[in-house]
Amino acid sequence: MNTPDQHNFARGLDTSALPAVVDRATWQAELDTLRVREKAHTREGDAIAAVRRRLPMVEVDPSIQLVGPHGPIPLLSVFEGRRLLIAYFPMWHTGQPASAQCEGCTFSTTHINELSYLHSRDVTYATFCEGPYEESSRYHDFMGWTAPWYSVPQDSVDQLIADRHFGILVSYLRDGDQVFETYWTTGRGNEVMAPSYGLLDLTVYGRQETWEDSPAGWPQRWGENTSEPNAFRISGRPISQWSRLAAGRSDDLGTKTTAPNG
Repeated sequence: MNTPDQHNFARGLDTSALPAVVDRATWQAELDTLRVREKAHTREGDAIAAVRRRLPMVEVDPSIQLVGPHGPIPLLSVFEGRRLLIAYFPMWHTGQPASAQCEGCTFSTTHINELSYLHSRDVTYATFCEGPYEESSRYHDFMGWTAPWYSVPQDSVDQLIADRHFGILVSYLRDGDQVFETYWTTGRGNEVMAPSYGLLDLTVYGRQETWEDSPAGWPQRWGENTSEPNAFRISGRPISQWSRLAAGRSDDLGTKTTAPNG
């Protein structure tokens, strides 16, 4: 099967733009100046996190029902006996093939692999997907994700989403049999899930996205909208799907729609 991965679609930046070349001492002096700002940024992030830890919280019904691999399950049980829970709420397009599922949600979720470090801090991580479990769990399997996966039935949406929208990242606290929501974020707040962005920010060309403040001539091939080039989608699919197809996985989600590239 010919896929963009096999054609090395990410290689070969079509640009001759380069930073100025200087001697090492000059370069290190510039870097040292930047490091002062980086350390201030880190300290400000620590200060913001300290304020976040002091936020009040709101009680949530612990009996709210989700659907997991063994059927309905109350929110309280999703904690798996731990004190804290982080839940990501990806969007879902019911009845659509894998290629049509949310590229941003796929991007974020694909980065979540090893959970033992969270578990060691008494934190459970889970995905609360919009839409029917029968479909979305097939997508979970197609992508090879291992984090706990649940769907949110329609009659539980209003209780959990509470005038927001899917695509949110939520933190919960369990106190005995009571459950509280302590924090939530969305949009760029979800970037904490994806270390790829942090690593790209360390490169000379950054994320190569159209919104970035970059020097003239720097590559900015990736956009933010739903038309290509899209930051999370290429050749009609969320980017990380191509390697799954190349590995021979079926993206049949049990719907009547068949993916054109499947």
